[in-house]
Amino acid sequence: MQIDALTKPNRGPKPAIGVAGLIFDAEGRVLLIQRARPPQAGLWHLPGGKLEAGESLAECCRREVLEETGLRIETGPIVAIADRQVEGFHYIVVDFLARLAEGQAPTPHPSSDAADARWMSPNTLSQLPLVEGLAEVIESARSGHHGTARGLARDAACGWLYLPSQAVLWDDGSA
Repeated sequence: MQIDALTKPNRGPKPAIGVAGLIFDAEGRVLLIQRARPPQAGLWHLPGGKLEAGESLAECCRREVLEETGLRIETGPIVAIADRQVEGFHYIVVDFLARLAEGQAPTPHPSSDAADARWMSPNTLSQLPLVEGLAEVIESARSGHHGTARGLARDAACGWLYLPSQAVLWDDGSA
């Protein structure tokens, strides 16, 4: 039996599952980390990382944000999924909308894979070297955070990024 190229993709790196937390503070700033190691070292990204065996996606998100920033969070709805293949890595990244467990905006402390961690105003994002598609994810989540998002669908400018296409709500019903 012969398998053609349409049914069997080219073999590259084995895909890994990753998560990230999209966290806004009371002033509307977003929490970002600057990656210290490949892939995409030096670029700004949401805090997150690789799923470990036996861990749920939400548990992984909480752990990774704590490891990279020292901040405890509560995870909310999924706001984006990215299929990233860069620098010899292949990650399927699930982005959660999250909020600080403490209810205020404490100072993040970079550690683990983060060279830096900061609260950034949406106005300054265009001045930063962001990973591809991040500005779109943040803007989509900000819209969803205010009740105007569109639900999970492939409608992004990037062919590998899946963004909301219906309203995104927290479990408590708030937008």
